[in-house]
Amino acid sequence: MTEALPMIDYSPLDKAFLLQFIFYPRKDFTPCPENAFDLSVAVEDNVSISCRFYTGHREWPWILYFHGNGEVVSDYDEVSRFYHQKKINLVVADYRGYGASTGTPTLTDLVNDSHVIFKEVREELLKRNLRKDLWVMGRSLGSMAALELASQHQEEMRGLIIESGFPSVVRLMFRLGMPAPAMGRQKIDQECLETIGKIFLPTLIIHGEQDSLVPVENAKAIYQHLGSLQKELLIIPSATHNDIMIVGFKDYFNAIQRFIETTDRTPET
Repeated sequence: MTEALPMIDYSPLDKAFLLQFIFYPRKDFTPCPENAFDLSVAVEDNVSISCRFYTGHREWPWILYFHGNGEVVSDYDEVSRFYHQKKINLVVADYRGYGASTGTPTLTDLVNDSHVIFKEVREELLKRNLRKDLWVMGRSLGSMAALELASQHQEEMRGLIIESGFPSVVRLMFRLGMPAPAMGRQKIDQECLETIGKIFLPTLIIHGEQDSLVPVENAKAIYQHLGSLQKELLIIPSATHNDIMIVGFKDYFNAIQRFIETTDRTPET
């Protein structure tokens, strides 16, 4: 059994003047589509996170998806159809203060809440007699939650997908020109890399070649540090941070479908 890794302490970065540049909460929330259902996950007293399950077929595999910092669950009402075309079910989780979720987002809460969400999503799937084995995907800021879960729940996950992600939020802060506190930032960056090195799950990394917000070097760093022997890096030519799905539509979804199908052939641990 894989031993859980120590959790990274993000508290030195959880300062209001920094978080305003990292999180962009929107309260947008649409009525639940006919083929979906919503789940409110209690992560703390009086704080809950909204998750939306987009069901294409009860026998299809599920991806638990953590979105980017300017997105909300309901942005995926239409996007989920593309996953269904590849015979993949999708459940998307918000962050504190996003969509119908309550509370105020911090980096510490983002990673801590991901564990509760992971547990509750699996239990909800089991309760509804749906497949409970999960692949976890993180886009941009969501890569923090995805990498966190991969480091702590390797034996309960089938695979990991990182899209437009980064190995360490400290690197993103420098890229944005943010005055990251000197105290703890080098330690956090190093611990992030060490954590990635101890992830042995099958992993697919997708990144835009022309991403100026999170340069492609971030994807390469994740790929290089991953402990997994089964890993793939797909760089979408000409794609930027926010048009990667559109520019690389065919390659993007074909890669995800192929990855799910390949890792679905192996027994669940």
